[in-house]
Formats: sequence, C-alpha cells, structure tokens
Amino acid sequence: MSPTRVSASENPLRDDRDRRLPRIAGPSGLVMFGVTGDLARKKLMPAIYDLFNRGLLPPGFSLVGYGRRDWSDADFAEQVRSSVSRYARTPFRAEVWEQLAEGLRFVQGNFDDDAAFDRLAEVLAELDTTRGIGGNYGFYLSIPPGAFPVVTKQLARSGLSRQDGDSWRRVVIEKPFGHDLESARELNEVVESVFPPDSVFRIDHYLGKETVQNLLALRFANQLWEPIWNAHYVDHVQITMAEDIGIGGRAGYYDGIGAARDVIQNHLLQLLALTAMEEPISFDAKDLRAEKEKVLSAVRVPIDLDSAAARGQYSKGYQGNEAVNGFLEEDGIAPDSITETFAALRLDIDTRRWAGVPFYLRAGKRLGRRVTEIAVVFKRAPFLPFDNTATGELGQNAIVIRVQPDEGVTIRFGSKVPGTAMEVRDVSMDMSYGESFTESSPEAYERLILDVLLGDPPLFPRHEEVELSWKILDPFTKHWESAGKQPEAYYPGQWGPASAHDMLSRDGRSWRVP
Repeated sequence: MSPTRVSASENPLRDDRDRRLPRIAGPSGLVMFGVTGDLARKKLMPAIYDLFNRGLLPPGFSLVGYGRRDWSDADFAEQVRSSVSRYARTPFRAEVWEQLAEGLRFVQGNFDDDAAFDRLAEVLAELDTTRGIGGNYGFYLSIPPGAFPVVTKQLARSGLSRQDGDSWRRVVIEKPFGHDLESARELNEVVESVFPPDSVFRIDHYLGKETVQNLLALRFANQLWEPIWNAHYVDHVQITMAEDIGIGGRAGYYDGIGAARDVIQNHLLQLLALTAMEEPISFDAKDLRAEKEKVLSAVRVPIDLDSAAARGQYSKGYQGNEAVNGFLEEDGIAPDSITETFAALRLDIDTRRWAGVPFYLRAGKRLGRRVTEIAVVFKRAPFLPFDNTATGELGQNAIVIRVQPDEGVTIRFGSKVPGTAMEVRDVSMDMSYGESFTESSPEAYERLILDVLLGDPPLFPRHEEVELSWKILDPFTKHWESAGKQPEAYYPGQWGPASAHDMLSRDGRSWRVP
C-alpha cells in the first residue's frame, strides 16, 4: 500500500503565499535529458523534490531520466535520492520521497538512438496509464546546445512532441541559445519546427530569482521611484555579475564561449531590459515581453568598441589566502586561449526615458567577491548650500538591487553626521529579504519548473528577445575575434583589468565596489 501523502492544504511546508495563490500543477510529468550533469544533480532534481514536498506537484507526477548510463529505474532513483538529500531546500521526508520515487523511470540511450526514443515513448504511455499523467509532458534539455537539434528531431520522429486533444507537450531549453545571432536563428527554426512557439520555454534562471521579480514590484508598485527613474535624475546604471571562483571543471564548455556569451548575452541583458522597460499593461507574458523587446530594440552599440568595452583573463595569484591557477593554467585550457573570463560593456538606450544615460555591464570570474546587483546611480544635486568641507565625503545617491547572494535593496543617500558642525556623509538604508520576510525564498528553478508545468510563460524569453540580445552582443565579440588579441590579465581578487576601470574613468565615473 502506498504511503499516505500529506495534502496540499495540510502540508506545513507550503508557505502562506501558496495558500493565498495556489499554483498547483495538474497531471503531468517531466523527461530530463542530461540527468548526470551538475545542473540536474544540484538544481533540477532537488527543485522537483522541493515542489513535490510543498504540495505543488500532483500525486502522480513522474520524472523520467534519459542518458547513456547503464542504469535501472532503481539506480536512477538512488541517484535522485542522493541529489535530493544533499541539495534540496526543504527537509527530507521519507513518506514524500517514497511517493515521488514511485514515478521515477530511466531510459538508456544516445541522442541519435531511434530505438531508445521508441522505448521512451513506451515508458510515457505506461505512465499515462499507471500514474494518470494524461499525456502532459515537459522535455527538459539540460544538454549542450549542439545536441538540441538532434533531440528535438527525435522527439518529432517518435511522435513524442505531438499534442493530442487536451494534452500538452513542452520543451525546456537551457542557455546558451546559440553562440551568435545566426546560430540562434537557425536553432530557433529547428526547435519551432517541432514545437509551437508557446510550447518552447527558454530557461534563464536569473528571471526566476525573487529579487529579479522584486525589481518589477519595486518599480511599478511604488509611486516613490517611477518619477525619478529616467534621464532627468539618473546619471548611469551599473549591472554586475561577479564570481569569486574560477572555471572549475567547465573548461570544455567555457573555452571559446567566455564571459560575454556565457552571462552578458542572457542574464545581464535581461536585467537591463527589466530595469529600463516601460510599465507593461499587465504582467501577462505578451505584455511583459513586448516592453522588454522595445528596450532591447532601442539599445545602441557605441561606434568605438575599443573604448566602450574591456576584456580580461584572470592570472595566477591568491584568492584570499589560497593560491589559485590562472585561466591559462586550468586543466583543459589551451595555453594560447584568447577566451575572456571578464567582460565589460557600455550600452546606450535611445528612448526618451534613457537618452544620455549609459548602462555599464560587467561579468567575470575570480573577482573580489560573489555578487550580482543592479545599481541605479543618480545625478548629483544641482545646488548644495554647504561648504565644500561639509560635503567632502558625499557621493551620489543610488538604489542598489542585490540579486545574490545577500538578496535585498539598499538606498544610499546623504545624512548629517551627529555633532555641532554641519557635515554630510553617505549612509545606507537596507532592506534584506531574510530579515523582512518570514517566508523562505524558493529556488529559481522551483518557480521556473512549476511555470513550465502550468504553461505560465512570463519569465521565459521568446526567440525575439534572444535574437535581439545576440544582435547587441555580436559586434563586440566579432570585434574581439577579428583583433585576435589576448585579453588583459588581472589578478584574482581584483575587480577586473585596468581597461575596465579606464572605460568608466573616461566618462568621469567609476565602478562601485559591492
């Protein structure tokens, strides 16, 4: 007899938000390609367990792994359990696990194996009967982009992409989606020849983060900010994604890709679009996408790419007290590689709201600390009725949205220093998610996987956004590749190469130190 599962309404792990706005998936299952990879092991499988544990997946939910390993269903279940035990956000509960494990299956095969995909079709048909899935499946492609076309074509050949009656079939694709505009267009044509556009979910996990979604609340739920969120008051915007680690074991993926293609094309340009877009009519997918596409269409790439961009490679040195290899000494990296581990760009947006306001984007590895933030830096007050000595330590006002790891919002402004003299100094007002809310924030992949199963697409970029992003980045990457120069070296723990700081100093500005 199957163990009794705690109902959604009784589950103590469901937070108040879930009770107020129940977003519970109907009968469905997920087929996961790339189940042995780090993403599946550390993020996807734990997220599925957490959703199940919170009562947000149906009792008959099924997860099918597809891969080359010689695994039985029991072997796959053990791998999932190991991943869940180590990485899940919610507590491990035996009775919940046992019910989830009943729906775990594994199919062995290569991506071009017709017989294996036919077996996959048989397994899904069996689950339709035994688990009440109703023919509703998502296909999660946690695999290298080069394998997308062969897998989608196999899904078409085997009939797995075909939707019958009221059932649905959806495909989930991880970034990077192509390596330039041309390849992105080719890939879009392949995928959308098999699945209709509304059934293609391109994952950008940054869009599932609570703080990224809070940017929309910060801007459009408050009268306080919108009147000053424009070129009359904003001096510039800085968007930073910094990591304090190297490439680790990702040499096979990272070499030839680099920081710009890896995170600027997707994560940072999405953050730029959300920061700069106009208020949407609603938060429905089509309205939200329309405003983001307008912003990306209005981005202007500077003519002088040398002065509007910087590239770097981390060298050998110390990260804190630990001696670390340089990029060229990492395992699997060619000693003459010109792949950048740091990239910074200046972009302008030709709209009435943002004319004359530069947006500075930077991303890199082996930097000072791990942080992702959006800093909206305001112009100085046009007149200060103070002596110069009174405001000597006064900087520019700023609103800083901290995406990770210390999620929250900081407002920097000037305040009088206590004492008999008039002295003004910068202070910070801080809102921390951990201190302001008792609810724990779900992992981004929990939100995104649930959205896939619900068919709720606002957080997923369509191919128009992907292609517009490549259109912005391509001039920079092609310029760097045609020059063939080695990226400028920078030491671990620093904030990128000297050229990145020169890029802002030429504009009379400087990077924030997060």
